[in-house]
Amino acid sequence: MAEQGDLSVLIKRLGHAFRESGLLSLALTHPSAAGKEGADNQRLEFLGDAVLELCVSDEIYARHPDMREGELTQLRAALVREESLAEAARGFGLGEFLRLDHGEEASGGRDKPSMLADAMEAVLAAVYLDGGLPAARAVCGRMLGDFTPVAAEPNWKSALQEREQARGHHAPLYHVMGDEGPPHARVFFVEVCLQDGRRAQGSGASKKQAEQEAAKAAMKREGRPGSPAPRPPA
Repeated sequence: MAEQGDLSVLIKRLGHAFRESGLLSLALTHPSAAGKEGADNQRLEFLGDAVLELCVSDEIYARHPDMREGELTQLRAALVREESLAEAARGFGLGEFLRLDHGEEASGGRDKPSMLADAMEAVLAAVYLDGGLPAARAVCGRMLGDFTPVAAEPNWKSALQEREQARGHHAPLYHVMGDEGPPHARVFFVEVCLQDGRRAQGSGASKKQAEQEAAKAAMKREGRPGSPAPRPPA
């Protein structure tokens, strides 16, 4: 299990002086590091999701008196999505304080967006349980700053398919070229083939991510028709 950083540093960044420091430690405990007692941050994550929605709803309701319900709902969804929470967690340096097992540590768990977002919700729940709703609102404000959503990464597969269809071409075809690495840090290699013979490659920690990277490469650079595809490292 990887060691946590000095929690006093994180407490200062959060701006909340915990009466019960064990809550914060629990909020930073990933299930992989729960140990025999099985105590991890999943229950706090569940609560933090609800606390976050309330805090964000209250804030944007007050900030945008002219917005209709549908617009408020869209803005809230953008603010509480994984990308926004992961970016907020990075702002606090949350990754360095996570309790992970060696497998998650080796696979880059300290900077995985999903893991950071979950931990951010759990930390918010810990603040709520320790200091009540006013404390949670204050930390939520520090998390999200001016409550402007973080720009989402484009859906490159959808964009590529739309471009190819607009050209009168068939949908792109994706092929898994191979994979490498240990089970906890697997890297997949994917090639996308277009109707005109152009190809592009991508890699990622999942087949889905590798497909997105291949589509991104195809969108950003036009390869030569029929050019050979590079193989994954031996």
